[in-house]
Amino acid sequence: MTSSISKTLNLQTYSSIFSSANRIPKLTPLFSTSNRVLSTLAESPIESSFQPQERKSWSRYLLFLPGAITFGLGTWQIFRRQDKVEMLDYRRNRLGLDPVVWNNISSSSSGDSGSLEFRRVMCEGIFDESKSIYVGPRSRSISGVTENGYYVITPLVPNSSDPKSVQSSVLVNRGWAPRSWREKHQKDSQNVEPVSNIKIVDDGETEGSSRWKFWSKKPIAKTVEDPVISSTPSVKVIGVIRGSEKPSIFVPANDPSSGQWFYVDVPAIARAAGLPEDTLYLEDINDNVDHGNPYPLPKDVNTLIRSSTMPQDHLNYTLTWYSLSAAVTFMAVKRLKPKKIRR
Repeated sequence: MTSSISKTLNLQTYSSIFSSANRIPKLTPLFSTSNRVLSTLAESPIESSFQPQERKSWSRYLLFLPGAITFGLGTWQIFRRQDKVEMLDYRRNRLGLDPVVWNNISSSSSGDSGSLEFRRVMCEGIFDESKSIYVGPRSRSISGVTENGYYVITPLVPNSSDPKSVQSSVLVNRGWAPRSWREKHQKDSQNVEPVSNIKIVDDGETEGSSRWKFWSKKPIAKTVEDPVISSTPSVKVIGVIRGSEKPSIFVPANDPSSGQWFYVDVPAIARAAGLPEDTLYLEDINDNVDHGNPYPLPKDVNTLIRSSTMPQDHLNYTLTWYSLSAAVTFMAVKRLKPKKIRR
């Protein structure tokens, strides 16, 4: 009896143990998931570490790109400075030569005035005020006050009574004049008989020889010379041969039909004045100014050997670019230098 009871108790004990064991969750899936996560974490750094290393190997050199660019700009300014020095020396040497009479060189240098640029020449003739062209506005500082005005370009036409007169018309930039002078001068010029009414008549004696005839309402004989022209004194001009200006992109285009000229375009101005496109263009530099009537005020010859950007300016730009190149290169090296870890 006792043995049967003990066997029954042992069977109940074993059954409770097995039943409790069945209630414990299975750990096999958990361990398998952990193994997969650990393997992924262990493998991913190794696989992804190659790409950042490859990127760092070439992307670090991009930090030196600003330094290389600024260094190149500084070197470019050195070459520009040298070109500017040579250009100003060329102008200075040309202006230092003695003036030449235009009639003596016009035949040999016809159509090649560009080779004579910045050469001083002397011309004599009569200004045709009726064909004056005003280029501007151009500002000028007088006694610390800035005033707007214009460059006055007038054809210098031959004078039949003066053997030293030019043989063909010449465009002369007579200098700067204020706006008020232009308005007054335009009103006065309307009451003056234009010189353009004077025409050349070939006398047939020699090729190129001519005499002047004034065409009035009443017919006159060809052999009679107009007394106004014979009594008109010639004007002596000492100028420098120049060419057309090169306007910037901010300068408006000229409008010859409305008489608006914003920059010097020699062929277009010559056409507007009824002259050939290859007409000589001079800038008056005569310093004999009538203080009673100073306008137009001729150019100062020293302005011809100056530039908006002088060699010293190019040198300053060079130092600026080189300093900037050194600064950004230093920062790039500082950025790539490994940092020391303090313990």
